[in-house]
Amino acid sequence: MHAAVLAAAIEVLFEDGFDALSIRGVAERAGVHESSIYRHWGTKADLVLDALLSRLGQEVPTPDTGSLRGDLLAALRAVMAFLTTPLGENLVRMALRHDLPNLDAVRDDYWNHRFTLTSAILDRAEERGELRSGVNRFLAIETLIGPLYFRFLLTSEPLDDGVLEAVVDLVLTGIASEQWDSHRSN
Repeated sequence: MHAAVLAAAIEVLFEDGFDALSIRGVAERAGVHESSIYRHWGTKADLVLDALLSRLGQEVPTPDTGSLRGDLLAALRAVMAFLTTPLGENLVRMALRHDLPNLDAVRDDYWNHRFTLTSAILDRAEERGELRSGVNRFLAIETLIGPLYFRFLLTSEPLDDGVLEAVVDLVLTGIASEQWDSHRSN
């Protein structure tokens, strides 16, 4: 039932948008009683956020290319691709709303989860000697993805591969070890 309701919520959200989505419509699509949805999720916002977040792990995997630069670039490419999907666009729209109950807690959970997953990239880089010691991982990740959201939400400037490579190289200048830097120059 849980999976059917989440899938139905995504379908209705993409077809009708958040404001027009109803628990009744999701229940009919999923073939369950409305009361079951209210009992489990409580509100339309909680249902939609759970549905969006349940699909997120499938949409934005944590790469392991074998190098810090390769992992960071692959991560940015995945985020960029995700932002242009209906799922990504809806998640960003939901995150920007100020009228949804529990949104701050959900947003914090989401970013903490994504930070934990993305930190694995930096953990592996540290093990390979590619990461300078003492790097503030949260700030490094925030600096890495910030330009994508800035362009996506504010400036509408292109997010092509050249921009992604420039962002990764700029971040690496601040966080990469001397070993990585000397390997890059050879």
